[in-house]
Amino acid sequence: MAAAAELERLAGEIAEHDRRYHGEDAPAISDAAYDALRARNLAIETRFPDLVRDDSPSRRVGALPSEAFAEVHHSRPMLSLDNVFSDEDVVDFAESVRRFLGLPAGEYPVFTAEPKIDGLSLSIRYEGGRMKVAATRGDGATGENVTANVRTIAEVPDRLPDGAPDVVEIRGEVYMGRADFMALNDRMRAESGKVFANPRNAAAGSLRQLDPTITAKRPLRFFAYAWGELPRLAATQFDTVRLFESWGFKTSPHMVRCASVDEMIAQYRRIEADRAALDYDIDGVVYKVDDLGLQERLGFRSRSPRWATAHKFPAERAITTMKAIEIQVGRTGALTPVAKLEPVTVGGVVVSNATLHNEDYIRGLGQDGQPIREGRDIRVGDTVVVQRAGDVIPQIVDVLMDRRPPDAE
Repeated sequence: MAAAAELERLAGEIAEHDRRYHGEDAPAISDAAYDALRARNLAIETRFPDLVRDDSPSRRVGALPSEAFAEVHHSRPMLSLDNVFSDEDVVDFAESVRRFLGLPAGEYPVFTAEPKIDGLSLSIRYEGGRMKVAATRGDGATGENVTANVRTIAEVPDRLPDGAPDVVEIRGEVYMGRADFMALNDRMRAESGKVFANPRNAAAGSLRQLDPTITAKRPLRFFAYAWGELPRLAATQFDTVRLFESWGFKTSPHMVRCASVDEMIAQYRRIEADRAALDYDIDGVVYKVDDLGLQERLGFRSRSPRWATAHKFPAERAITTMKAIEIQVGRTGALTPVAKLEPVTVGGVVVSNATLHNEDYIRGLGQDGQPIREGRDIRVGDTVVVQRAGDVIPQIVDVLMDRRPPDAE
């Protein structure tokens, strides 16, 4: 059956992208393209539920941890979030929560809304007030032990104040500020000629170093926004996260409570409008049911909570000229062609480089050998459309053939 074959193909393709993103910190496609693959997989599974595979992406979180690190088994799974992409999707999410809770039509619980930081998820366990172990998300059940590296992050306390519970698991995002990222790349370019593609890759690559002294030289930061094992200390998501501040953690100053769907969407618009002014990358807004009792009633699906979702930002585009193609060497030695662009502002950020992925991508072919951009190749001198999807690696998504100069090569 064609549907079964397509699900098999999607399972393999998404698993490979998960491995590159989570295991190698070297994504090959944009967030938008990845989300489209997952959306297609989910649409087929919804239509043909009997064909759902054991290795389906809808049942899997992240990627297997690297063998280079010791394994840490999470006391509670570190799950992913479902995504929504439009105002209508937000309404549908709120409606699904309302129906599950059996609330009257038009009556919704209070939600929190906060920026979705584009970094690396981390869980930090404290016992007796001292940091015991810190681990990446990995596949959601088992992560990588990065305790020695996390101890070098100034924004992560090594000890909690007196009065904190005996066992505390703080979860949040390791990230790198844009200014720090640019300074790090300037230093690395001078030392070795190798640079990171974006702040998310820089944060992930820095945290997953085998030598903690290297991590200590990298300007990593941390926002706390969730927890694993923790006794009930407050009645709401908002108040629990604010409690983390008294323990020495930084939390998002942009988290607010929303009493209606209109307020959720309005906060999304505010954060979207202000994100260029932030010193760190975000790729959307996360909504969570605020009442912890209602969170417990709503529970979880196989890879995500029913009480939360991520409202992703749309891809942003601009037109510019490609000046050259250079080859970049990745952390694993992989060679990646990079477009050198006439600097252009995309989503409030100046872009001068864009990934070209591989030779086929330059020739106008996708990973499956099928044409992309209607088969249009990319040449030096071309006028191109550059996209930043989710504040990650810019990429060239189209070529304006009517502007191609005769000497383009």
